[in-house]
Amino acid sequence: MKNFTDIGIQIPQVVLPQPGTDLHKWAVVACDQYTSEPAYWQEVQQLVGEAPSTLNLIFPEVYLEQPGAPERIAAIKSTMDSYLQADLFAPHEGLVYVERSVAGKTRHGIMLCLDLECYDIRAGSASLIRPTEGTIVDRLPPRIKIRESAALELPHILVLIDDPAHSVIAPLTRAKADFAPLYNVELMQGGGHLAGFAVPAGAEDQVVQALRALAQSDTFAAKYGVGQDQPVLLFAMGDGNHSLATAKAIWDKKKPLVGMDHPSRYALVEIENVHDEGLEFEPIHRALFGLKKNLLAELSSAWGEGFRYTEVATAEAMRQRVDGAQGNTQAIGLLGGGQSFGVIEITQPMSTLAVGSLQAFLDQFLKDGGAEAIDYVHGADVLERLALQPGNAGFYLAGLPKSDLFKTVILEGALPRKTFSLGEAHEKRFYMEARKIA
Repeated sequence: MKNFTDIGIQIPQVVLPQPGTDLHKWAVVACDQYTSEPAYWQEVQQLVGEAPSTLNLIFPEVYLEQPGAPERIAAIKSTMDSYLQADLFAPHEGLVYVERSVAGKTRHGIMLCLDLECYDIRAGSASLIRPTEGTIVDRLPPRIKIRESAALELPHILVLIDDPAHSVIAPLTRAKADFAPLYNVELMQGGGHLAGFAVPAGAEDQVVQALRALAQSDTFAAKYGVGQDQPVLLFAMGDGNHSLATAKAIWDKKKPLVGMDHPSRYALVEIENVHDEGLEFEPIHRALFGLKKNLLAELSSAWGEGFRYTEVATAEAMRQRVDGAQGNTQAIGLLGGGQSFGVIEITQPMSTLAVGSLQAFLDQFLKDGGAEAIDYVHGADVLERLALQPGNAGFYLAGLPKSDLFKTVILEGALPRKTFSLGEAHEKRFYMEARKIA
């Protein structure tokens, strides 16, 4: 395995399904999607049937609160072992160039391994690989239980680079006609199309050199207007923050026992350029279930004179007002909760972003027993469907401009948790490649 410690990467050895595998049934969407929609995952199970599938190698989080979690985790481990023993996989060593087309857009990425020694999830992190949002610690234990006993990792992690000159990934796009194809599949449930290609050694070297150029301290300082003593941020988390945090937690625990060359030191991810035209930042909305208190009254009490609420006629009118908000006033859409549609305005915010102001309120509201549960929802249509059910409520948020991400994280630190998403649920990464970690 080739390691490049100066830029925190390893050239991976992945395993892919053997030729002849039904890839349409093999690839399923990231486990942390559709967490309030069990019908989606039931349909996936019906589509897969008894065929080999990554569905049998992951724990869809829609089932986290249901009985039988230990048995499900044991079944995942058993299935990984049986798939390996059945010679279901073919190894491939080297970078993989990936194209994902969905909803009329195409994203471009590279599969590689990140060195977890270069990743620090703590607040104020200045590591080469850096979280972009706060970690919800309660979400780690079930993931840790799965990964610590797993023979394989299957990543849905997307990590971003800030490459306005398109020097790292775009050359592979131009040269892909000369690359050997590895997979080509139409994904289930409206997930679009996925294709992967083997990156030859010469192009691999060009990727490494281009990443090194981005990581030069003088280049970094000039790009963001900071001093040359400012630690370089080369890789910023896009999706899968909790999965990478899980890998980091396990590595920190294992390294005194296994040494520094163990496979669990690294995590397989896809990197994408934040400037890719096919990559869109979507807000992550909030849905509350089982309201116990008067939500509007609690909001007014929490923000006092800095709170205004205006009822609007339709969901579309609400979205337009929130998306078009300007100046220092923060706007958040409110659905349900005893109302239909309205817009909250916070004139004296306590956080730089509206999502930060809202999350601080929600954390306290839930702690005080204001609602039974919260979920983090992708898509305004899903939010509306959930929030308008009796006893529920939802908060609609505007998106973060993707060009602001790196500079915001460098200057202000990690964003409030669940601030943005790379696309909506059906656009998330589908599991395809795996990697041996045991």
